[in-house]
Amino acid sequence: MAHELALAIDIGGTKMAAGVVDRSGALLVRTQAPTPSGADAAVLFDTLVGVVTALDAVGADHGISSADATICGVGCGGPMTRGGATVSPVNIVGWRAFPLRARLVEHLGLPVHVDNDAKALALGEGWVGAARGCSDYLAMVVSTGVGGGIVLDGRLLDGAAGNAGHIGHIVVEPDGHPCACGARGCLEAEASGTAIATITGRPAAEADPAMVRRTGTLVGRAVSVVANLCDLRTAVVAGSVALGFGQPFLEAANAELDARARLDFSSGARLGFAGLGDQGPLVGAAAVAFAGAGLPVLGGSTT
Repeated sequence: MAHELALAIDIGGTKMAAGVVDRSGALLVRTQAPTPSGADAAVLFDTLVGVVTALDAVGADHGISSADATICGVGCGGPMTRGGATVSPVNIVGWRAFPLRARLVEHLGLPVHVDNDAKALALGEGWVGAARGCSDYLAMVVSTGVGGGIVLDGRLLDGAAGNAGHIGHIVVEPDGHPCACGARGCLEAEASGTAIATITGRPAAEADPAMVRRTGTLVGRAVSVVANLCDLRTAVVAGSVALGFGQPFLEAANAELDARARLDFSSGARLGFAGLGDQGPLVGAAAVAFAGAGLPVLGGSTT
């Protein structure tokens, strides 16, 4: 089947979103709703179904319906088992070993492909974003949580269970703040929106300049580990914290990256903002769908 439209779904600790994306990577319609805090598995899935249903009302003015899509792609917080057979997002406590893919197949009647949301972003940025045409790069999200995806030699790394690239659990502050994963000092426990609110007692959007610089420094520290380990020089970052903190965050991150990525092959590594902005999660989810169907995504091709 020639899939021309994908139903794209993004599931995070703060919001759930859905959209319809075409084969060129254009997001045609979208809708979203807050992820209900502390809800059980059934309420969470019902919320997701409601977001998808709401697409039809939004799309009516554009002549687009979710029913026009022939395939579905999902980006969801991890960890998960391969292909999203079950998901246990750190920031969505109501889903532990939740059978997301099977439930969506049953509800939608479509082929469904699921991957980690940050790996989805990596695909999207390599497809039509800031990393288009790049064969080796890191893409990451600094938002409610912190995640990442790594592309090497033009291939998205999966790992044994599909969780490769989880930069949020690189330890950047030994014996630092406790992380929901059970360790201490993980990047997610120090630099995510959730962590910043815990550390400062205020939302990340109200962080002072010192916290903005600290966050950038710790992100740069983690990126340097990936650059040194994986022989790459390009990294892009998205997410409400990174984008909201803006240029001071980026400058602090790159200063730390300069100080710690010093090998011949990693020296000069740079972190830049992702190119897809707030469309990245849904375009990335669509990229998961098209790639899952065997259609080319990386390498700049959309046909």
